[in-house]
Amino acid sequence: MRTLREIASLRETLDDSRRRGRRIALVPTMGNLHAGHLALVESARRHADVVVATIFVNPMQFGPNEDLDAYPRTLAEDQQKLEGAGCDLLFAPATATIYPRRLEAQTQIRVLGVSEGLCGGSRPGHFDGVATIVGMLFNLVQPQVACFGEKDYQQLAVIRRLVTDLHFPIEIVGVPIVRADDGLALSSRNGYLDPEQRAIAPRLYRTLEALRQALEAGEPVETTLAAGLARLDDAGFVPDYLELRAPDLGPITTATREARLLAAARLGPTRLIDNLTLTLPR
Repeated sequence: MRTLREIASLRETLDDSRRRGRRIALVPTMGNLHAGHLALVESARRHADVVVATIFVNPMQFGPNEDLDAYPRTLAEDQQKLEGAGCDLLFAPATATIYPRRLEAQTQIRVLGVSEGLCGGSRPGHFDGVATIVGMLFNLVQPQVACFGEKDYQQLAVIRRLVTDLHFPIEIVGVPIVRADDGLALSSRNGYLDPEQRAIAPRLYRTLEALRQALEAGEPVETTLAAGLARLDDAGFVPDYLELRAPDLGPITTATREARLLAAARLGPTRLIDNLTLTLPR
């Protein structure tokens, strides 16, 4: 696996791959990799001849009181994991390479509608930062396919809309959530949990599972979600949101059958997110 840091060398390398007719897949990450990220690489490997991963802690998607400075940077370990998973090329640019001007002067991409509410409501500007860096990486790498995890379901929806609206010729592959043995969705931020919090954290997933069973059994949505919020509060979480949406994140209607149950909650300083798919009764 090669590691590149400059845009010119990335383009030169990938131009050669394209001339040889090789299909390119992209896996964007912020590093501090875990098994969920490696599942993205493995999925990309099945869809393409050349797998390009990126590691870039994107300052544009962090709010003023979020964990940009504390976010773990583990490049050496990440390189070993990526190579073991079958990655061909790692692009790990410096911040000044991606944003040569101050962020306030940077051209940005805003994806309307699907970026609003849920995490977009709690983290203003977050998805503008996500859309901007992903659009930039799409331009730099020009992949035929890109893989994103379903744990960040709203992010996945934002990227699908971005590709549709801006006519990127890229197939977006959603990769199922990878979980620990106790059900906790893997996340780089799980490392912030202390032992007591880590023991509580799987209750988020267990609460969603209980709500899924109730909703699929025909229990009323409003009272079921209210019970779920109370259950999270009793477990020690500070709930951010708990919502049932259509797969495209629009509101559910009487005709909705497939739906997504989405939640975010804080446990101490750590913000956890999770989601499940379910089938509503007729």
